[in-house]
Amino acid sequence: MRFVSAARLILAIVAACAAHGVQGAAAPTEANYPIKPIRLIVPFAPGGTNDILARMISTHLTEILGKTVIVDNRAGAEGIIGTEIAVKATPDGYTLIVLSAAYVMNPAVRKLPYDPLKALEFIAKIGASFLVLSVGPLLPVNSVKDLLATAKRRPGEIVLASSGGFMHFASALFQSLSKEKFNIVLYKGAFPAMIDVIGGQVHAIIIPIVPSLPHLRSGKLKGLAMGTLRRSPLLPELPTLDELGISGYDAANWYAIATAAGTPPAIVKSLHTEIEIYLRQPETQKRITAMGADIDIKTPDEMRQIIPAEIAKWTKVAIAAGMPRE
Repeated sequence: MRFVSAARLILAIVAACAAHGVQGAAAPTEANYPIKPIRLIVPFAPGGTNDILARMISTHLTEILGKTVIVDNRAGAEGIIGTEIAVKATPDGYTLIVLSAAYVMNPAVRKLPYDPLKALEFIAKIGASFLVLSVGPLLPVNSVKDLLATAKRRPGEIVLASSGGFMHFASALFQSLSKEKFNIVLYKGAFPAMIDVIGGQVHAIIIPIVPSLPHLRSGKLKGLAMGTLRRSPLLPELPTLDELGISGYDAANWYAIATAAGTPPAIVKSLHTEIEIYLRQPETQKRITAMGADIDIKTPDEMRQIIPAEIAKWTKVAIAAGMPRE
């Protein structure tokens, strides 16, 4: 048992160094952080992967830090409403947010009330959800090669179902990298889109692994490839699109913890340490794998490199697909 958490230990060392005049040490805003409850914003409705991860991490941080971490769902505008609240919060480590890849896709199609390159300080990337390129049983294809050959013979006729948002970007990326013309049709949700693929009303879908897994195992859906750079432990036999020649295809819906820009580095570092310790626990990894996700820990420095590259990537996809800008 750790009687003193890593977070508190780091903050104590930094504060002690500052008190004794050690060069290069910078005390956090509050040496005894945290001294009050912490708010963890989820910019989407309850029940999604963001929300589940937030509740897992809030439980852990509450236990370790000794102060309650309260999950606050603030859904709307593809995550923009909740994100703006986090951006405008006092940069003291008492308002955190669980973000998803929507953060780097929104700039491609929306005018934002904040600068996505400067507004937040990322504490840690947590992981990413797996996607599966699947087709209905009535479409006579059994591989990605078959699907692309069919699309070549019937340009614009093969329908990719999409529920918008992340799935729409994933579909547009597939069209762009495969260099074949698909008909991407918008649905009001992933479930009705998947049902229509199963029923044969539309042909294919790129969908998160968990809702599709029972149908993939029963044969109602045919999984052709993973839409991420890594194979999923839930379907280890299914190769990735990158392996099958769609070079560089990666539409993992990642998740990360962030806080307002300007938060003291010592607080950011201590929170990263605690979150990383939690994510590396076998039980945590087991739970996240069962959710159809993959742990992929990144540091604040690494996230500073990832965010601009991701924004550029998805902006290019949006332009190529002709997505309207709101």
